[in-house]
Amino acid sequence: MRATRLGLTSLRGRRLLPLLALVLLVALLVACDAPQSTTEIAGNNNDKLWEPYRVVLVLAAIVFVLVLVLTLGFSIWFRERPGRPARQIHGNTRLEVIWTLIPVAIVAMIAIPTFDALFKIDKDPPADAMKIEAIGHQWWFEFRYLDDKGETVLTTANELHLPEGKPVTIALRSVDVIHSFWVPAISGKVDMIPGHDNNISFTATKARPEPYLGQCAELCGLSHANMRFRVFVQAPADFDNWMSDQKKDSTSATGDLASEGEQLFAQSACIGCHTVRGTSAQGKVGPDLTHVGSRTTVAAGTLENNAQNLARWIRNSADVKPGSKMPPQGASAGGTLTDDQIAAIAAYLLSLR
Repeated sequence: MRATRLGLTSLRGRRLLPLLALVLLVALLVACDAPQSTTEIAGNNNDKLWEPYRVVLVLAAIVFVLVLVLTLGFSIWFRERPGRPARQIHGNTRLEVIWTLIPVAIVAMIAIPTFDALFKIDKDPPADAMKIEAIGHQWWFEFRYLDDKGETVLTTANELHLPEGKPVTIALRSVDVIHSFWVPAISGKVDMIPGHDNNISFTATKARPEPYLGQCAELCGLSHANMRFRVFVQAPADFDNWMSDQKKDSTSATGDLASEGEQLFAQSACIGCHTVRGTSAQGKVGPDLTHVGSRTTVAAGTLENNAQNLARWIRNSADVKPGSKMPPQGASAGGTLTDDQIAAIAAYLLSLR
């Protein structure tokens, strides 16, 4: 008898193991950090998108509880008992009609707020909305701020600054393959298609010192996972100060190392691809570097912006971002620059603020 009881206890324990593992997995997932979570609402579009999600969550919870209760209830009510076999029921037209109509009603309940949210998001932006162009490249984002006439007043890369509470409309374009603009906390993703302009309009509603993380959400090649950008939502006065600083041309470098780097940069192949306003560097292929020293990252959000990482990127960008179209500049990687020269150029670029 004791052995039998031990066997039953062991069997029950084994049956509980999957349930315990599931509970542990849920606990671990809840504890995970999610810097690109859509549950953080920092834009009016994301708030609108969550309206149908809330309906879905409530309906799904009701269906889950109802199905669970009915399953447990039926397994008890119609179970086989001593002296009474389990009841077998075959076909019930009324029940079949009911459980066909219930899903139809649920889908209708989901469809109504879904279409309502889509129509709200698709509304034309207000006339005073800030106008920006976002251009996808393999594998980085270019951002152009436009005036009321549609003329570019500022170009930057991989870091988008927005004023809190100001409507923004962004024209989404691509110069090579299909990319996708996505900032989970602020707005849903919209594709950037070569030869076809898409638009997205929203208002960022929550300023904070830390950036919101954005990502290309369409497989676009070898370094798709490394095509990231950051969105800084600032108080209107802070944004105006940022814009004023960014519109200024670069100034001559100070310090021996940075000054040497300025001369080397002006004589290198870099000026054929990059722009530094106020200098002879007027290239349009790569990111605008006029104020690159003020950015928090390099290589489209892949590396923290510091002298060591800049030198690493200049020496051989493919080591950081596989498939990078920037040719290696370091002599050790097939370029022409020594490590000391690269360090000088990195110091110069960091001085561009």
